[in-house]
Amino acid sequence: MAAWRHLLAVTLLPGAVAVGVPALLVASRGANVGWGLDAPLSLLPSTLGLGLIALGLALVTWTILLLARVGRGTLAPWDPTSRLVVHGPYRHVRNPMITGVGAVLAGEAALLGSLPLLAWLACFAAVNAVYLPLVEEPGLRRRFGAEYDRYRGAVPRWLPRLRAWDPAAGRALS
Repeated sequence: MAAWRHLLAVTLLPGAVAVGVPALLVASRGANVGWGLDAPLSLLPSTLGLGLIALGLALVTWTILLLARVGRGTLAPWDPTSRLVVHGPYRHVRNPMITGVGAVLAGEAALLGSLPLLAWLACFAAVNAVYLPLVEEPGLRRRFGAEYDRYRGAVPRWLPRLRAWDPAAGRALS
C-alpha cells in the first residue's frame, strides 16, 4: 500500500482533529500553561498533559500500523481495511484510534490550560458517539458479517476491557 494513502488519511483525520483545530483554537484564544497555579503545582497539569499526549500518540501510531499491516487499509472511511483488525489494542477496545486522539486532545487541554480545547474534546466525543453506531459500525457489519458481530459483542466501544479478548477462543485471555 502506498505510503501517501496513509499520509493523506492521517493528515486529514487525526491530524486535523488533534493538531489543526487545536492550533487554531490556541492561536485565537491563547494558552494558560500551568492553569495559573503557583509552582510547583503548575507542573502537574503540564506533566499530565505530556503523559496523555505521549500515550495518545503511541496508541494512534500502533493503530495506524495495525490497520496497514493486518487490515490492509487505512483509517479513512474512503480507504477502509479489507480485513477485520482484532489485534493489539483492538482486543481491549473497538475504537483505539478514537481513544488515542481523545487522549491527545485531553493532554493538549491539560498542557496548555485551554478550556476551548476541552470544549473541542467534548465536540469530538459527541460527533463520534453519533457517527460510530450510525455509520461506521453498520458498514463494518456489512463488510465482515458474523465475524464483526462476534467481536462487537465481546469488545466494548469506548471503555477498554482489562483482559484482552481472544478472537480464537471468543473469550478474554487470562
